[in-house]
Amino acid sequence: MSKTRIAVAGAGYIGQAHIGAATRSNICTLSAIVDPSPAAKVLAEQANVPLFATLDELFAKDKPDGVVLATPNQLHVDHAVQCLDARVPMLLEKPIAPTVAEAEALVRAGEEAGVPILIGHHRAHSPIMEKARQVVDSGALGRLVAVTGTAMFMKPDHYFVEAPWRREIGGGPILLNMIHEVHNLRMLCGDIVAVQAFKSHAARNFPVEDTVAINLRFASGALGTFMLSDTAASARSWEQTSQENKAYPTYEDEDCYLVAGTNGSLAVPTMRLKTYARREDRSWWKPFEVGVVGMVRDDPIKHQMEHFAAVVRGEVAPLVSARDGLKNLRITEAIATAATSGTVVELPTD
Repeated sequence: MSKTRIAVAGAGYIGQAHIGAATRSNICTLSAIVDPSPAAKVLAEQANVPLFATLDELFAKDKPDGVVLATPNQLHVDHAVQCLDARVPMLLEKPIAPTVAEAEALVRAGEEAGVPILIGHHRAHSPIMEKARQVVDSGALGRLVAVTGTAMFMKPDHYFVEAPWRREIGGGPILLNMIHEVHNLRMLCGDIVAVQAFKSHAARNFPVEDTVAINLRFASGALGTFMLSDTAASARSWEQTSQENKAYPTYEDEDCYLVAGTNGSLAVPTMRLKTYARREDRSWWKPFEVGVVGMVRDDPIKHQMEHFAAVVRGEVAPLVSARDGLKNLRITEAIATAATSGTVVELPTD
């Protein structure tokens, strides 16, 4: 079987990760890079692939089997529509669109065109998250009751000096970081139907938030709490606990999620499991059976690229659909609204 030809549009940090995944893949091949920047020329030369300034040029001269759209957020919808018009399946980096209204329009356009759209929530392809989801779905924890989560880390001062827009409303951890967590929580606990939140900017005193406390209600009736901060000297974030991104130091004794049911609990990503041996004799006076769930650690970007190739070939449906991307954006925007308004924000259940 010939390799699936993948072009990558956008040669920034995440685009380079996709370029590397396509280059190293046994089932894909990098066919082209699309980016008008001078830096992209160097990357294309290193990868020995053609460089195009625009998607129009790519589709006119060297139409690939699929395209990864790792371009700036504000260009996601325009570039996705170009792929739909060319009838080329796409891996569209999250967020699906800058706003919910634009995302809704793109979902409709994609469904009408019948062109596959995989949204780039790469943690959905993490072997750790897949194993955790299997444990929850198996019923080993009993009926799901609660989840606690954290994404607490320290962004350095130069992060804000290099891009001053990150100090302003819309540049904070709710819209930049929480969307990752939303999809992980949905994978583990199902749909989120209501949120409330408090936010603070007391640490940095920028206009944008630096710390957020979030409450969540799931469709199942389970409840959740989540602590988010980009100014906390803490290792309790996915990047610092999962060991999946080698750019970050990692701490094997830390977790960022605890999922609890009526019969047990699972800590993620250490995968420490505590369950009662006899469900008819559950009590805080009774000891748990304690163990660690066996799993492997591997690069989710690699797994996402292999999945995208299967989507392109029509073998599977996207693991993270455009509708999933829309839901994740709706929830993230709802958290921002709740933190500003001080109200409980209900979410649609469709």
